[in-house]
Amino acid sequence: MSQTPPAEPRSVRRTVSGWGRYPRVETNLYRPERMPALRALLEANETSLLARGLGASYGDASLNGQGGTVLTERLNRFLSLDTETGIVSCEAGVTIEDLLRHLLPRGFFPPVSPGTKYVTLGGCVACDVHGKNHHRSGSFSRHLIDFQLLTAAGEVVRCSREERPKLFWATVGGMGLTGVISELRFRMMPVETPFLAVDFDRAENLDAALQLFEGDEDYTHSVAWLDGLARGASLGRSVVMRANQMDRSTANARGLGVARWSTRRTVTVPPGIPSWTLNPWTVRAFNTLYYHRHPRRARRLTVHYDKYFYPLDRILKWNRLYGPRGLLQYQCVVPLDGGRDALVRLLEAVSRSQRASFLAVLKRFGPTESEQMLSFPRPGYTLALDFRRDAGGVMALLDSLDRIVGECGGRVYLAKDARLTRERFEAMYPEVARWREVKGAVDPENRFRSDLGVRLGLVP
Repeated sequence: MSQTPPAEPRSVRRTVSGWGRYPRVETNLYRPERMPALRALLEANETSLLARGLGASYGDASLNGQGGTVLTERLNRFLSLDTETGIVSCEAGVTIEDLLRHLLPRGFFPPVSPGTKYVTLGGCVACDVHGKNHHRSGSFSRHLIDFQLLTAAGEVVRCSREERPKLFWATVGGMGLTGVISELRFRMMPVETPFLAVDFDRAENLDAALQLFEGDEDYTHSVAWLDGLARGASLGRSVVMRANQMDRSTANARGLGVARWSTRRTVTVPPGIPSWTLNPWTVRAFNTLYYHRHPRRARRLTVHYDKYFYPLDRILKWNRLYGPRGLLQYQCVVPLDGGRDALVRLLEAVSRSQRASFLAVLKRFGPTESEQMLSFPRPGYTLALDFRRDAGGVMALLDSLDRIVGECGGRVYLAKDARLTRERFEAMYPEVARWREVKGAVDPENRFRSDLGVRLGLVP
């Protein structure tokens, strides 16, 4: 008896945006339940497509205003777990939150995690996400074994470092433009408890913070919160938080047990918050409070993983705080050589502008893999800043930051970007020509497209 081919998933027309709520576009949304339905959609659809996970990228990376958008949230099945090696096989719609809920109680933590757990693993590959442990563990691709990719020809092919390596590296960091990741295998990190032993240090300026980062090889994770409005001798004043996983014996000695695997309760920001809530005065007051509420120096404080890795996830819809016109996050990396001077120039430009950045985070990147094409990390320091989009002069400010980053040989993170020019992008990512060759071979008709790809010249 012949099987009936799967019907093409129905679409619904909706206006969508990334996490920054800018830009917004209309697109046809599809939500297939299984991979055969996704293949049928590709075969039946004459327009371009783009896979979208939870829409956690900030700008236009997950937008396709010229075609259709495939929601992968239902393609979220676990396939296998090897408890000896920590190797997980799953569909690409599985999220970091799913990993934590199901695998952390079994003693495994994601090898690399961005600052939110509300992201899909397909997105982790497409953006080659990094975390607070890049100086030790690299980006997500370092722990990736292989993945299955649905190509424009309707084939599902396996990609790894040994099998189709060019397509593997073009997809890692390729922002979803080489095809749709359907399944992946990667290696989790073994842990004994949900707690970390965290060392806190208040750094009175940027130089003090960078000096602390120089000693972070003894720590698995490190990150610094910065006061983006500080000036003069206090420029770059920070709270540096360096951590290691806590073992079971230490947790037991502190009377903690290991039962607190679950995450904390959340609150939701209501709609309609006026954008003026975040202004230089309120942000300056918050920064002063945050800096002084932390101890000047504290060692091995017990911190639950949820508080250390995902502090903003406790506030659902926190992007509403920036008002209805949204926010622009600017994340860049500057090389170690000359990085200190570049960071000073960046922070001075922000401080002079009085464009209040509610979030300012500094991390250090370690070595990267030479085969990477569009992956963001490189050895150096990465700085992330948030700005209200309706703040006067913010676009000119970001243009000036682009110039500083470009002059020192740095680059901007595509997963956060909404306004970088093609010219600056191509100067920042010199391997883009090699990437275009792979894209042209696997998708000559540009069936996979995004608004970011069009803006940056990755697709016509």
